Amino acid sequence: MTDAILVLNGGSSSLKFAAFQGGDELHLLVRGSVSSIGERPRLHVAPTATTPPFDRSLGEQPISIGKAFEAVASYLADRGLLQRVRRVGHRIVHGGREFTRATLIDERTLDALRKLKPLAPIHQAINLELVDLANRLLPGAMQVGCFDTAFHAMQPELARLYGLPHELSQQGIVSYGFHGLSYSHIASELHNRYGAAAGGRTIVAHLGSGASLCAMTEGVSRATTMGFSTLDGLVMSTRCGAIDPGVLLHLLQDRKLSPDELMDLLYERSGLLGVSGISGSMQTLLASKDPAAMRAVDLFVYRVGREIGSLAAAIGGLDTLVFTAGIGEHAPVIRQRICEAAGWLGVALDKELNANSEELVSAPDSLVDVLVIPADEERAVAAKIERFGTSVGGGPF
Repeated sequence: MTDAILVLNGGSSSLKFAAFQGGDELHLLVRGSVSSIGERPRLHVAPTATTPPFDRSLGEQPISIGKAFEAVASYLADRGLLQRVRRVGHRIVHGGREFTRATLIDERTLDALRKLKPLAPIHQAINLELVDLANRLLPGAMQVGCFDTAFHAMQPELARLYGLPHELSQQGIVSYGFHGLSYSHIASELHNRYGAAAGGRTIVAHLGSGASLCAMTEGVSRATTMGFSTLDGLVMSTRCGAIDPGVLLHLLQDRKLSPDELMDLLYERSGLLGVSGISGSMQTLLASKDPAAMRAVDLFVYRVGREIGSLAAAIGGLDTLVFTAGIGEHAPVIRQRICEAAGWLGVALDKELNANSEELVSAPDSLVDVLVIPADEERAVAAKIERFGTSVGGGPF
């Protein structure tokens, strides 16, 4: 049996996983997720050419990321896949300035990544816990980190700087950008479709619970809406997005919020949930007739439309607009409204194609190609690991 690459992609409410057979072309062996970890967790496996569908409840109570990992490992072991794993790829949200490519994870790397936890408090701790769990279960496998920030490392300096004293920029207080593995996959798909031009002047809308936009030319990141942390940019499910720093000073100084209270407010109680007071789920809000739900959706669309204009200015126009991730792939009405907001750039949508979520959804007379491309961060990680090499680690850190 050939060796396999296992990819782990942990988030605040789910653990996505996939296994690939390496070689000249990656072959998907299995893909699945443990969803709703904090509510009623389920293990779901999508059908592939070699794997039948699978769906099982993991109980009625919340579980830890460790328990979710145990469920995944048990599933893989029962099907003879776990023992084939020689390389484990981890999506890690923040790589800081040091980690701009796939990196072997050893103790020194872990120490550096732990120091970045305050910049991505929800995700970084989960990502690093999965590294530890995988290393204990598979001590002979090579553990490799792939970073969401790495894709944006080649951005122009001006796209990364804040208007802060130079010494603070030198100390790493700059815009990093996130969702880079998703954007890397989209760039690869655009290269397959358009060749080296990769869609020309492109804006990719990664719209999910976390949401951001990225402006690219020739498949290279030029600007993005997230910055120093995953709070910046668009209004998200429970995160506030861009906000006047004066508001934060007011909350700390005048409202006397503690740093922990402020963090909870900005990450967990704002965004669509905070504005609507109903839910952070776009699906739930679209189904509601409550004016507060409509206001939250309107704000989401407004902010996306406004940021598309900003990013189009950064790259001198727009040739291709791509929607990806949960909302981007599965909410035709949101795509339609965003395209209407971007109509001044020559964007025109074909309503029937959009309603059916075809890949190309723009109208024949549109000056901009509008595409819907499924996110596949797991394949992006596996591809980077395949290029990284095949040497096997020699045991625990």
